[in-house]
Amino acid sequence: MNSNDTASLLRLARQVLQTEADAITALGPRLDQHFAEACRLLLACRGRVVVMGMGKSGHVANKIAATLASTGTPAFYVHPGEASHGDMGMITGGDVVLILSNSGETAELIIILPLIKRLGVKLVALTGHANSTLAKAADVHLDVSVAQEACPLNLAPTASTTAALAMGDALAVSLLSTRGFTEEDFARSHPGGSLGRRLLLRVQDIMHTGEAVPTVAEGALLSQALVEMTRKGLGMTAIVDKNKHVAGIFTDGDLRRTLEKEIDVHRTKIDEVMTYNCATVHADVLTGEAIRIMNEKHITALPVVNEDNILIGALHMHDLVRAGVV
Repeated sequence: MNSNDTASLLRLARQVLQTEADAITALGPRLDQHFAEACRLLLACRGRVVVMGMGKSGHVANKIAATLASTGTPAFYVHPGEASHGDMGMITGGDVVLILSNSGETAELIIILPLIKRLGVKLVALTGHANSTLAKAADVHLDVSVAQEACPLNLAPTASTTAALAMGDALAVSLLSTRGFTEEDFARSHPGGSLGRRLLLRVQDIMHTGEAVPTVAEGALLSQALVEMTRKGLGMTAIVDKNKHVAGIFTDGDLRRTLEKEIDVHRTKIDEVMTYNCATVHADVLTGEAIRIMNEKHITALPVVNEDNILIGALHMHDLVRAGVV
């Protein structure tokens, strides 16, 4: 067989994916009171969840710790090798230790088991062998064994690490839901990402205000509206009545449709061509909601109003892009 043959490469890749999918599927029927007890231990933790693992299991453990921490369960990763050389001091009596080891016999983990027991902390173990040293020492053991690795030699950690990672996600999401973790809580854990900014940043934080808001009065000429749009550079202008209530909007799109009708911009009043009952947004609305409105209405700008429909600002899609929420 030619190792570079496309069909062969795709067949091998599909075998890997199927093997790993089977490994995850097999976890479902094993979930029982032990999983629930593991969740209860983690929920009752007064300190932090300390996640440990060596080699490939260590990489998975690091990711599980990060997922727990970002979803409402304070957690961090400790390298077992470093734990034997001082980092055991990072574990306190109020913590819970979560250990990953496919064999359950990893030397660097077995050597620190007495120290964990001496601290009196609870231990949850994810292993592929229920009779292993680590599984027997744990307060709760979760079986993440796999029928075979996806590696054709059945040696490289592949399906086993995928199964362990999936079980870690199952723990994290179960805890998230039980804690009543919300989108806003998630945003607080991710303030630097676009999702976090979308869930924390409000329209009032980035909208245009004062003289920067394109505005013309009802009865103004279309030519005046075009000058205002050009001067303010937001591709729109709000039309307001004498009390500053928003009566409508005129946008670049409206302009294109108007010019197709060969209308005299110096004689036509804005009232004749503007869009009435336009979409608006309140200043205290999250930017994520403003994005939803824009996408739903297929528009790129919104007048910002207060509770009395008085114009107080303007928001453009470019503002959302600059703020990093799109």
